[in-house]
Amino acid sequence: MKFHLAINLERMDDSASMTEVRDHTLDMVKMADKAGFETVWAAEHHALEMTIAPNPFQLLTWWGEHTDNIRLGCGVANAAYWHPINLAGEAAMVDLLSGGRLELGLGSGAYQREFDRMKPGLAQPDSYRYMQEMLPLVQALWRGDVEHDGDYWQFPSATSCPKPLQDNVPMWVAARAPVTFDYGVAHNCNLMSWPLTMPMSEAEAYRTRLDDAIAKAGGEWAGQWALMRHTSVWDNDADRETTLTAVRNVLGKFGNLMMKKGDVVNGFPTSIPLAELEGNVRVDPAMLEENLSFGTAAEVTRKVRAYESLGVDCYIYYASMGLPQDVQKRSLELFINEVMPEFV
Repeated sequence: MKFHLAINLERMDDSASMTEVRDHTLDMVKMADKAGFETVWAAEHHALEMTIAPNPFQLLTWWGEHTDNIRLGCGVANAAYWHPINLAGEAAMVDLLSGGRLELGLGSGAYQREFDRMKPGLAQPDSYRYMQEMLPLVQALWRGDVEHDGDYWQFPSATSCPKPLQDNVPMWVAARAPVTFDYGVAHNCNLMSWPLTMPMSEAEAYRTRLDDAIAKAGGEWAGQWALMRHTSVWDNDADRETTLTAVRNVLGKFGNLMMKKGDVVNGFPTSIPLAELEGNVRVDPAMLEENLSFGTAAEVTRKVRAYESLGVDCYIYYASMGLPQDVQKRSLELFINEVMPEFV
């Protein structure tokens, strides 16, 4: 089992100092690097303080300058927001500056609110088509001159400048729907999945979709499957209560963005009542504690072991859920010291 870290620069309100958020995020990345995490992931989002990531490649370049070994994952760039030449060059620059540590993930976005501002007229469910045109085109630009006349982009002969240091940059596709599993496997990409706050049965459904996609591809697939889960390890009741309160607060804001039911004021989403979220069981504290990788080191080890048994190659520790910085760090320290050694 390989371990990855996903972390955002996040602010729940304007009382948090941006410089403190910046420094805390880097501290967490450096802890993961020192502990032997394989990859750290930076997202892409726009005009949202709870995920401050207007350009994941800036974050990865910054993290790369302060780490030695951890690989730098773009998780993920929204293909519809980019021009292929621009994305290929930005990504390759990260690989060059980091000594060949880039992992490039592409996806279809999450919030219709962002599409309404970044790509007006595009419905989020249709954005996977941009990803499908983008991925092979970026790889072609890395190889040399290519001209393109596609559905979404057209340009005369051009290439990526710079080129990546790696001969074959690992490519990742964000996969939940069957169509994204099928595409990722058919193109021999790695896959990353996020069951949100759903139970183990959701991860099992993804495994079935992955197996079906592999079968459609004739049984041939050399990729890795990564699964992301909110993770918090605690050894006292105070941190337990803080975690459950924080994640429920974030879910109220996340539900606003997913369902377009609330306002966003100066980048801060308002929380909608948890009772209005689809499937109220998803925000019930007891169910959250069971579904997510929350608990003592022994409890979290048991949960991660179940994902390993399901065939997950890489476990993505998702650290960003509005937790106070000291609680985030205590959790990561416990995970490093008491959970990871069980998987050596």
